[in-house]
Amino acid sequence: MPRPALRAPSLPRGTPLVDRSPPETRTSLRRLRACHECDWLTALPPLHGGEKAECPRCGHVLATRHHRPAQRSMALALASLVALALAVSFPFISFTVSGIGNRIELTQTATTLIGFHQPLVAIAVVLTIGVLPAVYLVGVVWLQAGLLRGDPLPASRSIARSLSHLHPWMMADVFIVGALVSLIKIAGMAEVGLGISFWAFCAFALLLLLTTQSLDADWMWFSLVGEPLAPEGARTGETAAPQGLAGCTTCGLVNRLDGEGHGRCRRCGERLHARKPDSQQRTWALLAAATVMYLPANLYPIMTTTSLGHDTPSTIIGGVVQLMQMGSWPVAVVIFVASVIVPVGKLVALAWLCLVAKRSNELNAATRTRLYRLTEFIGRWSMVDVFVVAILVALIRAGALLSISPGPAALAFASVVVITMLAAMTFDPRMLWDAPLPRDARPAQGYSP
Repeated sequence: MPRPALRAPSLPRGTPLVDRSPPETRTSLRRLRACHECDWLTALPPLHGGEKAECPRCGHVLATRHHRPAQRSMALALASLVALALAVSFPFISFTVSGIGNRIELTQTATTLIGFHQPLVAIAVVLTIGVLPAVYLVGVVWLQAGLLRGDPLPASRSIARSLSHLHPWMMADVFIVGALVSLIKIAGMAEVGLGISFWAFCAFALLLLLTTQSLDADWMWFSLVGEPLAPEGARTGETAAPQGLAGCTTCGLVNRLDGEGHGRCRRCGERLHARKPDSQQRTWALLAAATVMYLPANLYPIMTTTSLGHDTPSTIIGGVVQLMQMGSWPVAVVIFVASVIVPVGKLVALAWLCLVAKRSNELNAATRTRLYRLTEFIGRWSMVDVFVVAILVALIRAGALLSISPGPAALAFASVVVITMLAAMTFDPRMLWDAPLPRDARPAQGYSP
């Protein structure tokens, strides 16, 4: 039977106000969550394996429960690390043209760029496809190992906080798409061979995706630290900010803010704000920087192909046209969408959201929030062209017969991708819901801890 909710006055003196009963047995009125996208304060119901809770106002997923979350995440993380170890230990791709060939390993896609005076692009490649995913997976194993033994390992809380910050920057799946595009580009020029590393990295990208999806943050944080009692007087069915409350974006706990609308999470220590400070100003500044960088990214060549001693520079649009002339229409469409439509669409969408944020209302806020989710999701896929350049530069090294070198647009375009991702992160979608609610909005429901 479910245990009754603990009340602060009934606890012995010196006992922390923390509920450590299993997550599935907690009563719904004790587990408050403030939606990160619309700020609606909601009481979570008890969740069982395979169930999830969504915000009743905007549909954002507040919590997802998995069967055996610790065992599932740890097994997938260990399998991912094994696949990554195989991917960096064997040949990745090889090519042969007129009796001259080359074979590369996965790490050479980044190290070769350094020899062409592109250290920043090299750092971006090695971080997004290898280093950050490895750190993330080791952190997952560390956390789940402590939870399985019933005693969290040292620094578990700090590691758990870092996982949510690392997640957007892991792009192994995007790299696989870039590798496939690279293979199609050179298939007509040379004979291509796929090494063990290529297939191992494909398995790694899939396992990494499954690992991130299997991580049950709500269960993990409760198992690590417990669940402090919700602030007294919090009322569900209303927005959190007018009540002086804010939900932690890392662990989800609802906390009371100070008089200036700031504070720290009682559970994970994350900084809290009623609204992200200077959200619109920072978003506008980042959008302006991305727009400036987008011009050289398209005007200058992103790579130069040397064939029989003749140099042929290629811009992003030029590469799309070349693929169309080769008859590779599907790949040309992928590159055009990822390198042209997505960056421009993201700039326009975020600029429009900034303009309409203060004139929004509940009738159109849901649609605008869905646009924000789409904008945030697709931004990382623009890195496909950067990964294509990294792979081709490392692989096509046959001297004057056939070789490829990176152009100045590679750094500019990588900067556009990173800056637009930061712009999406700094924009606060809760601003879209801050307009007064319609008169027929449902009445607030009282809440007592």
